[in-house]
Formats: sequence, C-alpha cells, structure tokens
Amino acid sequence: METTDIWTLASTALVLVMTPGLALFYGGLVRVRSVVNMMLFSVSAMGVVGVLWILFGYGMSYFSEGESGFAGDPFKDFGLISTDPASFIGVGFGAVFAMITTALISGAIADRVGLGSWVLFSGVWAALVYFPVAAWVWGGGWIMQLGTWLGTPDVIDLAGGTAIHINAGAAALALALIAGKRRGFAPGSHKPHSIPLVTIGAALLWFGWIGFNAGLATEAGEAGLILVNTLGAPAAGIVGWLATDAVRGKKPGVIGAASGAIAGLVAITPSAAALSPLWALLLGLIAGAACAFAIDWKYRLGYDDSLDVVGLHLVAGVIGTLFLGFFAFDDGLFTGGDGGLLLVQAISVTGVMVYSFLASSAIALGVKAITGLRVPEEVEERGIDAAAHGEEAYALDPAS
Repeated sequence: METTDIWTLASTALVLVMTPGLALFYGGLVRVRSVVNMMLFSVSAMGVVGVLWILFGYGMSYFSEGESGFAGDPFKDFGLISTDPASFIGVGFGAVFAMITTALISGAIADRVGLGSWVLFSGVWAALVYFPVAAWVWGGGWIMQLGTWLGTPDVIDLAGGTAIHINAGAAALALALIAGKRRGFAPGSHKPHSIPLVTIGAALLWFGWIGFNAGLATEAGEAGLILVNTLGAPAAGIVGWLATDAVRGKKPGVIGAASGAIAGLVAITPSAAALSPLWALLLGLIAGAACAFAIDWKYRLGYDDSLDVVGLHLVAGVIGTLFLGFFAFDDGLFTGGDGGLLLVQAISVTGVMVYSFLASSAIALGVKAITGLRVPEEVEERGIDAAAHGEEAYALDPAS
C-alpha cells in the first residue's frame, strides 16, 4: 500500500469522528430537553447518507469519460459491485464528506422538527443536491471545467468551501425559512445548556479537520502547509471573534471562542493548500469577525437558524472561497493574477448557493406536505426528547 493511501485511510477515520463531534457541538448548544433529538439528527445522517453513498452516491459524484450533465450516472456502479477495490479508500473518504455535509444542515432546525421529517429531507437532499454538487466541484463537472471554458485559472476548492459549507449553509437557510420560527424565538432565548459539550464537540471538529483538509495531500510539503493553515486560520478566528465581541461591549465566552474557531476552519477549507500562512491568519481573522456579526442577522431578518449554520458555514464559506481570488499563490489579484481566478471563484459561489437554496426549498416543501415537518406545538413546548424518543440526555433521578 502506498504511503498516500495509508494517510488517506487515516484521514477518513479523522473525518468520520467529525460527525459525532458535530453531534456533541450541536447537542451542547440546544436546550436540555432537545439534546437527544439534536444529536440523533447527526447520527441518522451518517446512517442514511452512508447507505446512499454506497448504493449510488459515489457513482453520481463523478463523471466518467464521455459523461456530462447534471450528475454522474447513479446506475453505472450501483452498490459498488464492479468498482476496483483499489479505489475503495477514495470511496470511503468521499462517504465521510457526504455524511458531515448533510449533518451540518440540521443545526438550522433544532427544537422543532421531528426525526422522520429530517431523515426524509436528508436522504433526498443528499441525492439531489450534495451528490451532484460534489460532481460539479471535484468529479469533472462544470465548476471544474470553468477555468478552461473562460480561459482563466481553474476554480480552487480544496476540501469544500462550495460543495460543503456554502451548499449546506444555503440549504440550512431554505429549511429554516420553511420550518418557521421556534416558539419564543427572540434574542437571548433558547440558551445553550452545556458549554462543556460544545467545547468537546469543537475540539473533535478541529481534530478531524486536519484529515478533512489534508486527506488527499500527496507530498510532505503540501501536507505541512495545509496543517499549518488548518491550525492558524481557526486560531485567528478565535481572536477575531473575541475581539469583535469586545469592541461591541459583549462579555467574552467559550461559545464565542469555539464559534470563532469553526469560522476559521470553514474559511480555510477551500484554501488551505493555496495560501501562505500569513494570508491564512488574515483570512481567519476576517472570518471570525464577520461571523460574529453574521449570527445576529437572523434576528434582524426574521429567520430562525437555530444554531447559526448560515452565520457560520455559509458566510465563512463564501469568505474563504472568494479570498482565494485575492491572495491565492500566483493567481490571486494581489499575488500576481489578473482577476480571472476571482471571477471563477465568484461564479462557483453563486452557482452552488442559488442551486442549493432553490433545490433545498423544493425538497423542504415536499417533506412538509408529506410529514408536516414540525412536531406538534405541545411536543415542542414539553421537549422533543421525552415525547419522540423516550430518552433524556441526563438521568437526573438519583434512583436511576
């Protein structure tokens, strides 16, 4: 086995840990009576998307020679029956990306949507949105071809600024709008119940993100650059978020620091192999500060994105993807380029964001027509965990 294959295998394990880490991160951010429901959204996404990826998702996520169009052929290798086992490490690496991307969306609908509605949405969304967009970005689709068509540098998206974060963020906005607001939605309501869980979840996400960004690195120098940038950008994101809170007169907190780290990680995802560490620090600083402001948009604009998927993933994903147009090695506007890279980066951002929002809206409306989407008001008020799952996050009865 090649050394690069061993590293990709290890990176797959790192990224796999990220989705349970997300479950802890999201679980700590919700009220105590919704923890089981929130964590189960992430775990169920691992199950549904993992199965679909093996059945037909991998086939849809790339174009074979001569193929073109919306996505790859889902039937060309149904169930991976004829796939060369030598490709299975890559298949597995792609699977864990699909899982975490879908799970990210669930943070937008905390405290008010039932598991059945979420499972239906997540399966259809993976099939109709994630798998095709992955093919566009990494599997030979139109985003990969954009530079050739326009005579510019190729779009840069190392690990998913468009396919993962913008894609999931736009879907989260659509789903939050259609699900509607939580009961009592207002600034200061629905406070996180467990800062330790949030901290553990954020730590696991940062830990796994090293494999997320560097899993396909083929040279030590490239892997080293990705590693340093994946450490530096979130570190700067923490500084940017806390500094912004200080300027606004807000008290510093662990939730803000963890969110700043996530903002920096999201922003560096597309660009970790194409920026010098100095520019990665600047990117993280900008992302942390911008996202600190962006999470308040939901109150001003009136949409209830429960756990700030839009304010973190969509906003930082757009910033990180466009930042490359200014500072990427050789082709950035300020590093020797002529604006061509910025153009194709902007086109890819716009294309994925618009498609994901529109397609996700249609899927959410379909799910709402079938299941009603939300749990009954009395269940939401009493807490979803006990009513829908028969479990509680914490056994508080001394006799238990």
